[in-house]
Amino acid sequence: MSRQSRFEVKKVNAELLTLTYGALVTQMLRDFENVEDVNKQLERLGYNMGMRLIEDYLSKTNSSRCLDMRDTAEKIQAAFRMYLNVQPTISNWAASGDEFSLIFDNNPLTEFVELPSDLTNLRYCGIINGCIRGALEMVQLEVQCWFAQDQLKGDSSTEVRVKFIRKMDDQMPGED
Repeated sequence: MSRQSRFEVKKVNAELLTLTYGALVTQMLRDFENVEDVNKQLERLGYNMGMRLIEDYLSKTNSSRCLDMRDTAEKIQAAFRMYLNVQPTISNWAASGDEFSLIFDNNPLTEFVELPSDLTNLRYCGIINGCIRGALEMVQLEVQCWFAQDQLKGDSSTEVRVKFIRKMDDQMPGED
């Protein structure tokens, strides 16, 4: 398959995901009583996806274990390019090196979306945070993820903060 053909396939996949995801969020808003429940479900859905996507990512890239958070950030960036055909910018590193931002100038999940004023508390792209957390827990890294900026709420870009919490030893993901 030519490089151009692969790009076109990725673009179609990203657009299909965008449209399907919008329908999923809309249905969740109908099914759950409040926005916080929808936010929790989106995060959980992303977490479960991340737990499965990491295996595919590792097998396709023959990637080795992450050496530090900078290496982790670069691999997350590569995964977004691979699965959503978007490459967030890595920036805003904490002095301690344990926290960084992923800046999305273009977020394919929000391409055809405009939030109504009564949904300002909806974390529409919460699936992204969950996906990052789920994938990293599968490689024994516990992190927190949150939105520092959101294009759907009027910001110029979408910024996801990722903070290292701890290395998990001899523990299965999801266990406390």
